[in-house]
Amino acid sequence: MKSINAAAIQMVSTPDVAENLKTAAGLIDTAVAAGAKLVVLPEYFAIMGQKDTDKLAVAEAFGAGLIQDFLAAQADRHGIWLVGGTVPLAAPGARRVRNASLVFDPAGVCVGRYDKIHLFGFDNGSERYAEADTIEAGETPLVIDTPFGRLGIAVCYDLRFPELFRHAGEVDIWVLPAAFTATTGRAHWETLLRARAIENQCFMVASGQGGRHPTGRETWGHSMVVDPWGQVLACHEIGPGLACAELKASQLDRVRKVLPALAHRRF
Repeated sequence: MKSINAAAIQMVSTPDVAENLKTAAGLIDTAVAAGAKLVVLPEYFAIMGQKDTDKLAVAEAFGAGLIQDFLAAQADRHGIWLVGGTVPLAAPGARRVRNASLVFDPAGVCVGRYDKIHLFGFDNGSERYAEADTIEAGETPLVIDTPFGRLGIAVCYDLRFPELFRHAGEVDIWVLPAAFTATTGRAHWETLLRARAIENQCFMVASGQGGRHPTGRETWGHSMVVDPWGQVLACHEIGPGLACAELKASQLDRVRKVLPALAHRRF
């Protein structure tokens, strides 16, 4: 791994795609001004609809569309690695989409696509979420070899499934675009992020939705960067903003040297 400055961008996205892209552009500008070369947008950054079905109307074919063109242009303009949160991509049939995280290199080329595998389902009597109603699950994990190390992509609810992370082998940096609810985020967000960083001896760059949306939905935020020892290097608690930190190769190397837990695995 080589050291790199990373930024986890936090948003409070609305049902208006154009408004969200404008907000994202401004936050990317801020991240780049802070020195970030790896920038991660949150899940659903381009649209948080009034209804779960609203994203079906703005779904794009993979490789073409307003949202994907925006991401490519931003990566190319700034010369950064950009993880495009998630983008609604067309799936067979009209009832569901793929919730896809797209990775763009500094030339604006899409070099990776990860379709969210684990779909969130939650019902406590007053809040109910059922992503499977409008999203078709992905099947394949994604790890990309980059000039700064092995980069793994996971999305939101994936965080609760440690086998996904272990299946990928040794990964230097995991990025996690998310839209954790305030209820589950308050209880589990930081604990799970630190656990995944510790057990996989990797950096976690987690970008969340964070605040009260025009729809009334409340997301937890607390976008953060966590190091391989489980320390929180940066955190942005609520509202639009970003958490920036340097991901130091020396820190990763030291943790894996003094506690070679990955080499001690038996299963």
